[in-house]
Amino acid sequence: MIPNLKSVKLQLIDGDVSKRPSTRANEAMHPQIMSEDLFVSDRLRRRAYYADEAAIIFKMDVREALAELRDAEVKANCIVTSPPFYGQRDYEFEDQIGLEPHPAEYIEKLAEIFDEAGDVLAANGSLWINLGDTYWSGKGEHRSSESKQSARRFGVRPQDRKGDGKWCVPKQLLLIPHRFAIAMQDKGWLVRNDNVWVKPNPIPDQVRDRCSISHEYVFHLAKERWYYFDKNAVGRQTETGSILPPLDTWEVPPVRGQANNHKARFSDELIRIPILTTTPPRGIVLDPFAGSGTALLFARKHGFRCIGIDAKKEYCDLMVKRLTKTISEDGTENE
Repeated sequence: MIPNLKSVKLQLIDGDVSKRPSTRANEAMHPQIMSEDLFVSDRLRRRAYYADEAAIIFKMDVREALAELRDAEVKANCIVTSPPFYGQRDYEFEDQIGLEPHPAEYIEKLAEIFDEAGDVLAANGSLWINLGDTYWSGKGEHRSSESKQSARRFGVRPQDRKGDGKWCVPKQLLLIPHRFAIAMQDKGWLVRNDNVWVKPNPIPDQVRDRCSISHEYVFHLAKERWYYFDKNAVGRQTETGSILPPLDTWEVPPVRGQANNHKARFSDELIRIPILTTTPPRGIVLDPFAGSGTALLFARKHGFRCIGIDAKKEYCDLMVKRLTKTISEDGTENE
């Protein structure tokens, strides 16, 4: 499909086609960093739930927050996040993402949100999105007494309802991650990797006629061909001393347990490669679905600035608590 007009406009504004490829590639390794004054401006702080010299938290709908950042001319260098998966969690607020009647609606909404996120991503920045898949069930409400299954189910999920006879038929793997990636391609984004997150010792699927799921995807997307990427930060050293880029298969144990009732937390190791490879010194890391704030803390600890967005007050309070604790431990004065 032909990219939409918005993506074509982005390419014309952000990329000077008159420059030689080698010049543009070199420029990508010296990206423009948002000024300190703009980051701590009154405009941003008035709308923020929390703000200090290196972190901003917004308690609002993701699209509203992205519009605020766009209007304030914020440019993040690295966007890394894990949006709500389809039919996997009920976050108990109106118009939440992930409970759409049909997975096509979910994919369309996600693609629209992340395309809008491109407005606050630097021209040579990167977008990293963790997504898992799910099966269509059609069996109705979960009634098993098995504790592990009960913890992962809530009432009648979208995929528990009667399907459409096409995508949504019983036992069908919906292929949501790659359908989403294709939707982003159709909007003009470049899909650079579909990195595979392999989970050692995952929670076992209670099934008898297929393999147990032990992986999710972390897609790496860019707005244009040349973007900031420092493989030396996490690369693999050869016997001759040269540095190879990291592999696209990451074995990372999932985080067990809950933090202040947050059920789906990031692991530091899962965001290490995205943040360290695509965030320049003093650059900005944005998590549009920040949850417990793991990406923000990791960015802060490594000298980057960070912005988090979440619609739930309890998660924003958790982020503030964790950030202020980190500041106290580092001996950094909090404003």
